[in-house]
Amino acid sequence: MQVQLIRHATLLVKAAGKTLLVDPMLAPHGQYDPVPRSANQIRIPLVDLPLPSDELPGLLASVDAVLLTHTHADHWDPVAQQLLDKSLPILCQPADTETVRAQGFTHVQPIETQLDWEGIRINRTGGQHGTGEIGQMMGAVSGFVLEADGQRLYLAGDTIWCEEVSQALDQYRPDAVVLNAGGARFLQGDPIVMTAAEVAQVARHAPQAAVYAVHLETVNHSAEDRAATKSSLAQAGLSARAHVPADGEWLPLPRLV
Repeated sequence: MQVQLIRHATLLVKAAGKTLLVDPMLAPHGQYDPVPRSANQIRIPLVDLPLPSDELPGLLASVDAVLLTHTHADHWDPVAQQLLDKSLPILCQPADTETVRAQGFTHVQPIETQLDWEGIRINRTGGQHGTGEIGQMMGAVSGFVLEADGQRLYLAGDTIWCEEVSQALDQYRPDAVVLNAGGARFLQGDPIVMTAAEVAQVARHAPQAAVYAVHLETVNHSAEDRAATKSSLAQAGLSARAHVPADGEWLPLPRLV
């Protein structure tokens, strides 16, 4: 299994001879208004994609399916919806099925609990996109555990540390975990995705796993950048196992033994 961080939560996952595009946000730098009710009003994405624009069509042509944790605009943006072939399989949580179909996609496959797709087993997991009233307003979110090529990869999605994450780690014992970090938050309320301290908590809870913190330095309501996340993980003594990849980087997943 191979995983590349494109930007934010957008990943390429190559497994069982197939290529999945996860949570595509494909707009160029500054195309969208900032996330409202945030500490600053900087247009997003804060950075460009880490590849020339003329290479994007080739990348998208290589994709066999799209996997969506949820349909917030920083995970499923209008540019991605415009550029992707409408007949491409879109694998998603049940709550988003009709939304994606209404956007013109003709091959939408909801994952209730588990889906065996082209040699990849996809297990849907739960999460909490914040706490209290804000968490309820953010709506349903999912994570996914992918099993292929003798490896398990847990994509936690937009969630804070919670019972659902703990249960997924205990049930699946993944070899690698990708966490949406940055501690994004609004002017009121708690973070709606993991902070660096929660990334460390995941790493301590799953000592067998390599942990990767993504979802950084792309949206204006994130409170923690890569430098702060790396520093926090180093102070916790977790730098050897908890990583903060750069945009465009292939993640060095643990080798099979």
